Amino acid sequence: MPADIALHVVLLLVGVAFLAGWVDAVVGGGGLIQLPALLLALPSDTSVPEISGTNKVSSVAGTAVATLTYLRKVRPDWAVVVPLVASAFAGSALGAQLVRLLPRDAFTPIVLVALVAVGTYTVRRPQLGLEHDVRHSGFASVWRSAAIGGGVGVYDGFLGPGTGSFFVILVVAVLGYGFLQATAKAKLANLTTNVAAIGVLAWHGQVLWLLGVLMAAANLTGAYLGARMALRHGSGFVRRVFLVVVGAMILRLGWDTVQIALRVLA
Repeated sequence: MPADIALHVVLLLVGVAFLAGWVDAVVGGGGLIQLPALLLALPSDTSVPEISGTNKVSSVAGTAVATLTYLRKVRPDWAVVVPLVASAFAGSALGAQLVRLLPRDAFTPIVLVALVAVGTYTVRRPQLGLEHDVRHSGFASVWRSAAIGGGVGVYDGFLGPGTGSFFVILVVAVLGYGFLQATAKAKLANLTTNVAAIGVLAWHGQVLWLLGVLMAAANLTGAYLGARMALRHGSGFVRRVFLVVVGAMILRLGWDTVQIALRVLA
């Protein structure tokens, strides 16, 4: 724990972690809430890898309990889950190495464009994800799942906000699963990416463990409540929350992009 962080700041971050866990369990994107809070609250000399590693420690607890809650009700399709999870692990490990080398600002505009595209696509297809209609099988399903896992995994290891939402929309749009079934698979993949990133960052000593564990307890509680609500209310509820979260991410990243542009022009 940084010596110059006040108790009220720690309590605020714990509260943010609870909210992030709820959002992440329902549809993904809890990192949009949690990571910016860490960036704003922690001392200015805290490195980006330390912030990312602490964020992952908090997130992995909530993702784990949400995954277990979903798997009790939604049977996983292992032909899709195995390549999705395996490639997500490899991609996240690679991304966690990149976070130590590349500037994070360069990725913000790219993520913003992707989120606008995802939100527009979902709004224009009102039935998307409300019905469970799997489109692919065999090798066609395997390579598509692996491509989704690898691509989103690299992003999660590098930065992370919106990872769960990217997993969900790609599994829905590419593979044809309903939002509820896609979210269950996204939780498994997101759990894997978090574990891989934590392993790489912890190896380099870039995790604030005490703060991360305190936030993890709150994140876990929020995730448990969020997953139970999603299971109770079904794909329609998940779709509505998905659109709200994507909209919030667009606003947040749009603001970040404006700030980056102003710094470049100054």
